[in-house]
Amino acid sequence: MEPLLPAIRIESGMKPDFLEEIFEVPGGDKIKECIQCGTCSGSCPASPFMDHTPRQIIAMIRAGMRDDVLSSNTIWMCASCYLCQVRCPAQIKITDIMYGLKRLAVREGKGRPSSSEMARVFVDNINRFGRNDERLLILRYYLKTDPTRFFGYAPLGMAMITHGIMSFGLPERIRGLDQLQAIIRKVEEEGVV
Repeated sequence: MEPLLPAIRIESGMKPDFLEEIFEVPGGDKIKECIQCGTCSGSCPASPFMDHTPRQIIAMIRAGMRDDVLSSNTIWMCASCYLCQVRCPAQIKITDIMYGLKRLAVREGKGRPSSSEMARVFVDNINRFGRNDERLLILRYYLKTDPTRFFGYAPLGMAMITHGIMSFGLPERIRGLDQLQAIIRKVEEEGVV
């Protein structure tokens, strides 16, 4: 089982009011109901690529480890698949909290340069297929940002394929993809994003 909290750096400066900031995220107040069961981390397809699992991030938030959380790659590696949120027995909106953490990190200039690449790959997946595909997201992200790291995960990928957890091939496109693309174009024209 993963440790509840990663090694705490003394210089990180605990911020007890950090939890209050997270309560501002819609549904963020539910974080106090987390029972640290690990279902979120066990469900997360991107957790092997995170420096702290979703379960650890929640514990770190509750411990006031603001700087460590906002500097973590976890919030940027979240694939927004909502598996953690759907499976959470306490019904915590973990994916929404990750978005709130991203907003805080960007506002404070702690966004990672590669996070914009992750966003570009994600948006491209949505534009091409109408949905995200975690396999394609991670593959394209690492091939664009750090191919050597991608190849380090090849054994894990092969094990997932062998055990039927992951498959080869492109995701299926959603029905009505042209309508979704029209909506996206209209939003871009309006300058909403």
